[in-house]
Amino acid sequence: MIRTRFAPSPTGFLHIGGVRTALFSWAFARKHQGKFILRIEDTDLERSTAESVQAILDGMHWVGLDYDEGPFYQTKRFDRYKEVLQQLLASGHAYYDYTSKEELEAMRLEAEAKGEHFWYDRRWRPDEGKILPPIPEGEKPVVRFKMPLAGETAWNDLVKGDIAIANHDLDDLIIARADGTPTYNFCVVVDDYDMGITHVIRGDDHVNNTPKQINILLAMGADLPEYAHLPMILNEKGAKMSKRRDAVSVVDYDQQGILPEALLNYLARLGWGHGDDEFFTMAQFIEWFDLKDVSPSASRFDHEKLLWLNAQHIKVCADGRLAELIQPRLQQRGIVDMAQPALTDVIALVKDRAQDLNQLADECVYFYKKLTPTEQEMSKHWDTDTSARMQRFAALLAGLSEWNTQSIHALFAPFCAEENIKMGKLGMPLRLAVCGTGKTPSIDQVLALMGQKEVLRRLQD
Repeated sequence: MIRTRFAPSPTGFLHIGGVRTALFSWAFARKHQGKFILRIEDTDLERSTAESVQAILDGMHWVGLDYDEGPFYQTKRFDRYKEVLQQLLASGHAYYDYTSKEELEAMRLEAEAKGEHFWYDRRWRPDEGKILPPIPEGEKPVVRFKMPLAGETAWNDLVKGDIAIANHDLDDLIIARADGTPTYNFCVVVDDYDMGITHVIRGDDHVNNTPKQINILLAMGADLPEYAHLPMILNEKGAKMSKRRDAVSVVDYDQQGILPEALLNYLARLGWGHGDDEFFTMAQFIEWFDLKDVSPSASRFDHEKLLWLNAQHIKVCADGRLAELIQPRLQQRGIVDMAQPALTDVIALVKDRAQDLNQLADECVYFYKKLTPTEQEMSKHWDTDTSARMQRFAALLAGLSEWNTQSIHALFAPFCAEENIKMGKLGMPLRLAVCGTGKTPSIDQVLALMGQKEVLRRLQD
C-alpha cells in the first residue's frame, strides 16, 4: 500500500510551501487508495511551540487536507530512537565522539584559513587498525553515524531524475547530541521506517539530506522508500519566499478572503500541470495527478492569478456556504441583522462581482446599510433636478402592486421618455439614492431584492 507523509516542524505557522508539499503527498496517496500520515517533527525543543503545533493542525483543517493517521509527535518517540541508536552502535554503524567544542572550533578555523569546507576529521571513528585517543574525563560524547567512505549514494528521484552523491562528500553526521536527544535526520529515518512510508514527497531543500538518510536506512536493514523532491516556490520578484516579506501563512490567505479550495487549486498548478486546465476541483486533481508531471524547476507565485482562480471558485460555491463565510465579515462592518433581504439571495446576485470574500462582503453591505456616496459620484450624477425626479419615480414605485424585477424594469423606459432623459440619468442617481454607491448590479434586480418598503424609505430620506 502507498503510504505518504507530511512532516512539518512546529517552529512557526503553516506556510504555503508546506501546504503544497502536503497537497501533493495527500493527492498521491488518495489517487492510489493509500494512506496519508501527519507527523509533527518537534525534536527542536528550543524552537518548537504548542502554538505552532496548533497552527499546523488548524491550517490543515482549513485547507481540507484530511490525514488517515496521526498526528504523531517525535517527542513522544524518544524511547524508540534510543533503541535504534543502541542497535547502530552495537552493529558498528555508529560511534561515540568525544571531540570538545574547542577542538571542533579549531577544525573550523583551520578549514576557513585554507579556504576549505569544514569537515569533522573523524578522529573518533573506530576504523580497522586505528588507535583512538584516550577518552577525556568529564566530556559527554555525541553519537555519529559512520558514512561509507568510498563509492556514491544514488537514487532515482521521481521529480528530478537520477541523483548521485559521492560518499567522500558526506560527513559523519551527529545522530544524537551530548544530552542524548536524537537529531533531525536520524529521527526522520526511524519514523519513515516505523510508519512504513513508501514515498517521501518533500521540498527540494531536502535533497542534501537524502543520501544521509538512505545510508542510515541501509544500516538498519530497511527497504528504501521512493523519493520525490518538489521545486521551490519563488515570490513575485523571483526570490525565495520569506516568512518576513511574503504572506505565506495559510491564515494570511484566510484573512485575505481566499477560499481554501482556490488556494489548493492554485498551489497544485505551481510545479504541476494537466494540459491547459487552470480551474479544477480537488477530485479532478486527484484523478489527474502524477509525480512524473511535476516540473523540477522552481515556480513563481502570482497573486493576480490566485485572485482570478478565487473568483472562479466563488462563482460556483454554494450560496449557503458563502453566507456562513461572509456573515462574520459583515459583522465586522457593523451589520448585525441580515434577515431581510436573505443573505443567500444577496450573495447569489453579487458574487460574480467579487474576487475575494472581503470584496464579496463589501458588495453586500449596502443591502443592509445605505452607504454615503462619494463627492465625485454626487458631482457627476446629481444635479438640481435630481431630487425632485427621484421623488416622482418613487411615486411610481409606491404604486406597484407586484414587486419584482420585471414590474420595476417596466417603469424605466416610460419614465425616461416622460422626463426626456436617458437611462443613465435615472439609473445612476437611483443607485446613489437607494444604495449610496454607483457600483451595483442591475438596479432593477437590486431594488426587487431590497424590498418595496426599504426602497421607498431610502428614497424618501
